[in-house]
Amino acid sequence: MGEALIGRLEAAVSRLEALSGGARGGLSDTASAQDPPIVAFDDLVASALGRVSAAAGKIGADVAEVTGLVERAFLVGKDLLVRTNHTQKPTMESVTTFMGPLNETILEANALAEGTRSIYANHLKAAAGSLAALAWIGYTGKGCGMPLPIAHVEESWQMAEFYSNKVLVEYKNKDPDHVEWAKALKELYVPNLRDYVKRYYPLGPAWQPPGSANNKAPSVPSAPTSLSISSASSSHPKSGMSAVFAEISSGKPVTQGLRKVTDDMKSKNRTDKTGVVAAEGKETRNAPSFSSTKGPAKLELQMGRKWVAEHHVGNKSLIIEDCDTKQSVYVYGCKDCVLQVKGKVNNITIDKCIKVGVLFKGVVAACEIVNCNSAEVQCEGSVPTISIDNTSGCQLYLSKESLETSITTAKSSEINALVPDANTDGDWAEHSLPQQYIHAFKDGQFTTSPVSHSGA
Repeated sequence: MGEALIGRLEAAVSRLEALSGGARGGLSDTASAQDPPIVAFDDLVASALGRVSAAAGKIGADVAEVTGLVERAFLVGKDLLVRTNHTQKPTMESVTTFMGPLNETILEANALAEGTRSIYANHLKAAAGSLAALAWIGYTGKGCGMPLPIAHVEESWQMAEFYSNKVLVEYKNKDPDHVEWAKALKELYVPNLRDYVKRYYPLGPAWQPPGSANNKAPSVPSAPTSLSISSASSSHPKSGMSAVFAEISSGKPVTQGLRKVTDDMKSKNRTDKTGVVAAEGKETRNAPSFSSTKGPAKLELQMGRKWVAEHHVGNKSLIIEDCDTKQSVYVYGCKDCVLQVKGKVNNITIDKCIKVGVLFKGVVAACEIVNCNSAEVQCEGSVPTISIDNTSGCQLYLSKESLETSITTAKSSEINALVPDANTDGDWAEHSLPQQYIHAFKDGQFTTSPVSHSGA
């Protein structure tokens, strides 16, 4: 078994080195290829990505295919890094063209994962969703529409981790190859890519200054000329990295409709005093209409205190960013959606939702799941109380910081809490919360205890 694994790993590394060598011989020049940051990137591809490829080779099928796209995306990313050594910083408009080859690869991965009925759907969504982390290469400074590269890599992985965790839970006691693939994919980005960016590009790529002798226009001759998801179909075109993300988002639900509420959109800063801030994206190009029969889809901040996400269907990239501990989040009537709350808030309520996932940094008071069917909730920080009422099917992913939370259930079934496994690295230990109880009259009063099922 050990020799076979080593053989697969060596084969994967050889393939990656061959592909990398082909890229170096084409668009990259010898001097740039020998730069320490580029050499380090080659090492990252050969080691960390090679581990993912080796695991995918053992699984085969769709997992191997989507991992191949991850390989290609990283090699395209390397070529873009080499180009930054000979390119002046792109403008907000030209950065979209510069990032075009990477965008095309991400869209191909998105198309593979979108609407799939594969038994490996979670693998496909994890891999495709993770590729947004490579967009840090297009960072051009403040105002470009994305956080600093290190933060961007970490935040981009969080959404993909939602699906990789599902792989870990599903295959923990079934197939170690799938567990290895999920762990290797995570470590490719965190810590490997994150630490690489921290060491070599904490403030973004080293673009050539204007007027340099080696300076070239920020164009990519080999880039595809037909980006069907460009701003041609929008009456409100975006620019810079916002355009890159908008193009990526229209290709796959996991990155669809990325939204950010700016300071001037908050109710306290608005001049119309309506008290309601509509989230950006209602008029974005090619944006599908996520609505239900009960009302229009909403993602808005009301009166500066309450975030509301209502009636979304099939939207896997609802994001709330500019939030604080004085605000609450209310999710209502959503189906087959994923919401990410990137800041700590006062409380979160999930009401009358079906097949929803909610990821949040932490809450001050409580997280409530009410009248839901098939909900998944993941806390990355602390949460004092979790209340589950009249809900069928709920998966709770608790971080080490949230292990002291108090969980209250009522009229609910199929509730599982997953916590970090103390005996393994990166695995989850699953605990089923009891839904059946025995009530016995003893010593003048009733006593209640959960039903214990023996494995005899």
